[in-house]
Amino acid sequence: MSLAGRTSAPLDTGLVTRIGGFGGVDGLIRYLSEAKIDRVIDATHPFAARISANARAACAALGLPLAAFGREPWRREAGDRWIEVADNQSAALALGVAPRRVFLTIGRLGVAAFRAQPHHDYLIRTIEPPEPAELPPRCEVILARGPFETTEEIALMRERDVNVVVTKNSGGPLTYAKIEAARALALDVIMIAPPLRSDVLRLADLDAAMAFLGASDAP
Repeated sequence: MSLAGRTSAPLDTGLVTRIGGFGGVDGLIRYLSEAKIDRVIDATHPFAARISANARAACAALGLPLAAFGREPWRREAGDRWIEVADNQSAALALGVAPRRVFLTIGRLGVAAFRAQPHHDYLIRTIEPPEPAELPPRCEVILARGPFETTEEIALMRERDVNVVVTKNSGGPLTYAKIEAARALALDVIMIAPPLRSDVLRLADLDAAMAFLGASDAP
């Protein structure tokens, strides 16, 4: 397993793990060749577009089978007040001109886009602290790692007087409680859509992933 190294204390999976980048497509080709890898599963975060593109290019160059394994995105439910956008910049613009109290839960690497909307108050929750120079001028940072409970999220949003949530549609149950809380409180959610990966075989569950690893021929 390979991790990018974005988080200083990643969760222990019990698997043999390497941490750090590969050095672009050429570096990944070199690693796959030297490590004698014969098939690749892209199980990166849904928004990790660069490594996914590099994996496609490297596997194509080496003729290696590649599949994507990951969480299905969240689906809108009755009572959700979603404003769906394509990226961080669009999310910042969608906040509008009237000052708002924003719960920003997009990870530390995207917060700089919201400096373009300095008239809002931001409650920013990340696992790792953002760079101070990238923070919007009116903000509070909370360092925390999920999973979170819906009741806790409701209490947090009420206590901080949040009136809009900005998040990435990364799917899965780990942080879905904020969506349930926003629904319960009838808050707007600015939802950043994940990049499309339609050109790669998608694995729906662990059984499918294990079948892919055990296959004798390329899919």
